[in-house]
Amino acid sequence: MPEEMLVRHCAPTLMGLKTGNMFSCRFETKEEEHRSLKEINCRLSEKGLRAIPLRHLNGSTLVYLYRPSRLRNDLINEQAVRILREMGYRKESVNLCLAELMKKLRKNEEFPHEIGLFLGYPPEDVCGFIKHKGSGCKCVGCWKVYGDAAKAQMTFEKYKRCTEICCSLMSKGYSVERLAVSC
Repeated sequence: MPEEMLVRHCAPTLMGLKTGNMFSCRFETKEEEHRSLKEINCRLSEKGLRAIPLRHLNGSTLVYLYRPSRLRNDLINEQAVRILREMGYRKESVNLCLAELMKKLRKNEEFPHEIGLFLGYPPEDVCGFIKHKGSGCKCVGCWKVYGDAAKAQMTFEKYKRCTEICCSLMSKGYSVERLAVSC
């Protein structure tokens, strides 16, 4: 997996601003996928990051780079717990929630709406998206906003700037390990 792809799609997670990011990546073989993800995990685990394959579809792998400690905190939020229960998640542990998410992703081509909780989106926005079926949001950026639009706009700008900075530093020779912060 090219480092540039990882940085371009996951800079806010690498820099500790976001719980997780997802992106599609093509691997020639299952062995290449396994080797590539193992290498990334070896390089970034000491920074508190983990990369896992969520699903395979049309020759691409959906890769999830995340911070397990942040995800654990996100998923114990009262509103997040309620959303997950309503969407059929029965356990509150991170690993069991991830296993359920993978199962849902592999069963359907569409993303389950609660996926935003795994990306660090505000639970009120995830709830609003589910309730309003994606319509009637206040604004759109990295996600559809149903709650605090001003705060979300600042977050979108922060993520954009973070990505620009990381891509610029990478072009100057910075490695993914050097860009990733410990959280």
